[in-house]
Amino acid sequence: MKYFIIAGEASGDLHGSNLITELLKTDPDAEIFCWGGDKMKKSGGQLLVNYKELAVMGFWEVIIKLGRIYKYLRKCRDQIRQLKPDLVILIDYPGFNLRIARYLNSLAIKVYYYISPKVWAWKKSRVKKIKEYVNRMYIIFPFEKEFFNEHNYEVHYFGNPLVETVEKGIKTSSGRKKFLTENNLEDKPVISLLPGSRLQEIKKILPVMVRICNYYPDYQILVAGIDTIEQSVYDRILDRRDIKVVYNDIYSLLVNSDAALVTSGTATLETAIAGVPQVVCYRTSRFSYLIARMMVKIRFISLVNLIMDKEIVKELIQNDLNEKKIVKELNTILPGGWKRKIMMDNYSLLRNKLSGSGATSRIAGDMYHSLKLVNNVN
Repeated sequence: MKYFIIAGEASGDLHGSNLITELLKTDPDAEIFCWGGDKMKKSGGQLLVNYKELAVMGFWEVIIKLGRIYKYLRKCRDQIRQLKPDLVILIDYPGFNLRIARYLNSLAIKVYYYISPKVWAWKKSRVKKIKEYVNRMYIIFPFEKEFFNEHNYEVHYFGNPLVETVEKGIKTSSGRKKFLTENNLEDKPVISLLPGSRLQEIKKILPVMVRICNYYPDYQILVAGIDTIEQSVYDRILDRRDIKVVYNDIYSLLVNSDAALVTSGTATLETAIAGVPQVVCYRTSRFSYLIARMMVKIRFISLVNLIMDKEIVKELIQNDLNEKKIVKELNTILPGGWKRKIMMDNYSLLRNKLSGSGATSRIAGDMYHSLKLVNNVN
């Protein structure tokens, strides 16, 4: 069968790549086209557009780039019309993907959504569009099932695919000696900084994170770098501080870290599954933040806290993200800190909630067999 997969950011590229791998096992004759990234291409997808051309965060930032977004919407529709896939799989990225879903409805092409938009946080009106345009929804957080049940929409939960991704990453990660040698590092404990994958995030959040370097002379501070971001961006922010960037080796970095500062997003869950105590950081433009305060109706922003429905990790948002508060929270989770064991114990409960490994394989199998059943009926 012919598949067309659309992901608009780094986490979607990660999940999409694992899905492609499992789809090709389930359906060896599959032909898979995608909008995504290098990971999806490496897994066997025919990459048509790289997500970095699309990635935009924040309300104001989206508004000023609407023209470019609409150009890519037209391009995506044209490609789907020409390729005539049996199934289009949408991965999160709702502002773009729900518009594509509406168009696909007019073409009578099946639409499966893998990783639900966060409609439980804001824009609940999107549920109506999902019910109208999406044939099958796959959720990755257990609490989402109850939300969609309340809206009389059937969803499918097979576990969280990030669990197996992190487990595989940890198994293939570099041990301490190799990690230090590969990256020319000192034999000192590590505090890692995960400032995100988008340029806007890095420019807003990393400058605040790096201010901790003078408080921890016995630690080495390392930044999780992304190769799609120019090295000059990191160099300008680090400004000759004694901080090194480790590129594209997130799991080796986490395995060898004593604690981490993490930008809110998928990385907070990865860090928790890897068992690294963390402080969650987030900052955006003032305009975007004010709009979010009015529209987003959730108690927490980090996935760890949302899944557990209580504060497991400290969230420092907007003005609270400052040097003094970061240091205060870090001290509680570093070795000897009073919160460290409490956080680690809660991480174990979190992993149990996420249903273990094998989720992506089960999801790919369900996609293939459910689509095949529909095609046979028709």
